[in-house]
Amino acid sequence: MCQLNKRGRQVGADGEKSRKLLLEIAAQQFALHGFHKTKISEIVKEANVTQPTFYLYFKSKDAVFQELIQVFKEKLYNHVAQSKLPTDVAKEGLLSRIAYGLSRLFEFFKQNENVARIGFVVSEEAKDIKVQMALKIEENLIEEVENGYFTTDINLNLVATTMVGAIEHLSITKLWTGVHSPEELAQDFTSLFLCGLKNN
Repeated sequence: MCQLNKRGRQVGADGEKSRKLLLEIAAQQFALHGFHKTKISEIVKEANVTQPTFYLYFKSKDAVFQELIQVFKEKLYNHVAQSKLPTDVAKEGLLSRIAYGLSRLFEFFKQNENVARIGFVVSEEAKDIKVQMALKIEENLIEEVENGYFTTDINLNLVATTMVGAIEHLSITKLWTGVHSPEELAQDFTSLFLCGLKNN
């Protein structure tokens, strides 16, 4: 049986549905207008709820914004962690294994475009999120070099930072515009970083 909160609103499936909808609408508004120009009145209007309903779930506009960023960070860093190569990848399967991990990352960006725009582009935290992402990629690369997958005579921090920059730019110009699919971007990205431009 559903409980009632202190204001007499129902807590349960309907409440979670309303909260989720507010998060989705807020993400759209923040991605479109940025934090400062987004208004709670527009969020509740698009969600077809009242402002008191908004404040049942979030203390402020900043609270919902920070929650969106936190959720994005957790999911992003989890994708990076999962993309690390296991120790038993055969040489002939290396390219396809890396492309698979990248395609999942690009798919995450595609399916969560508004939240990704906020966390990776719009928010003040975006720079730090990308720095941390690069450090996590570098940690992966260090282990992968130790496991014999990649050359030892390269600046891994530079590689990781370049990868993050490329992921951001490709998401903005190719992925979110529908020019290329996550799989296509992952294949080309992997070929470039593993094989380069040299004609073999």
